[in-house]
Amino acid sequence: MRRFIGDLKRYYRYIFYSAKSILKQEVADSFLNWIWLILNPIMFMLVYAFVQIAIFGNETKYLASFLFIGLTCWNFFNPCINSSIRMIKRYQGIISKVYVPKYVFLLSNMLVNGFKTLISFGLVIISLIAYGVPFSPRMFWCIPYLLVLFLVTFGLSCILLHAGVFLDDLANIVPIAMRMLFFLSGIFYDLEGKLKGGLGYVMERLNPVAHIILQMRRTMIYDKPASVHWLLFWFAAGLVLSVIGIALIYKYERRYVKSI
Repeated sequence: MRRFIGDLKRYYRYIFYSAKSILKQEVADSFLNWIWLILNPIMFMLVYAFVQIAIFGNETKYLASFLFIGLTCWNFFNPCINSSIRMIKRYQGIISKVYVPKYVFLLSNMLVNGFKTLISFGLVIISLIAYGVPFSPRMFWCIPYLLVLFLVTFGLSCILLHAGVFLDDLANIVPIAMRMLFFLSGIFYDLEGKLKGGLGYVMERLNPVAHIILQMRRTMIYDKPASVHWLLFWFAAGLVLSVIGIALIYKYERRYVKSI
């Protein structure tokens, strides 16, 4: 852990500079430029609002806020996980020339997606104000839940970064698993209301994305208490995953160049 903290201090400027460069490249050739970072989540929300109304009916209260929260969490988690598998191959030109801790590339990518998440989260706040949802101190539970989402995503990404170097098939398997997870996470429907019994319990508690989305909706929209013990569980799980992932990277990173 001491080595990890030391490397963060040494390479934090590179992490931020790389994230800034990636964001600029993404909008450089676009006519609307940075406006797309706002339009993109809005258009996704409209698509899923149509799906929600067409399939389940217009039963969800505060529909825009409901969907924005789900999409905000998913649109951070999904690209981070999918891109981590080929992260080493993507940066093999840099890795083959200079030493950089490999999780640095993950953190840079997560900052890019984190910036987009903050924009989407701003839209969540705007939608809550537009609906006239009364302010509640419970809304601040969104902060620890977003931090836990970041931690769990980082831990899983580190493990997949390592595994992706040696298992090429993961690049095909993980996106399929992520598509399944999307439909099991209650992005555009109320997981708590649609699934009852043991299956609903497992999907809600043991799927970190589904649990975080559900709890953020409960605390931010409906002013219900947070599930603190499960928040602590996923915080601890995120720490364990991160420690395992970082340890794997440090132990095997010198073999990555030879493997790719």
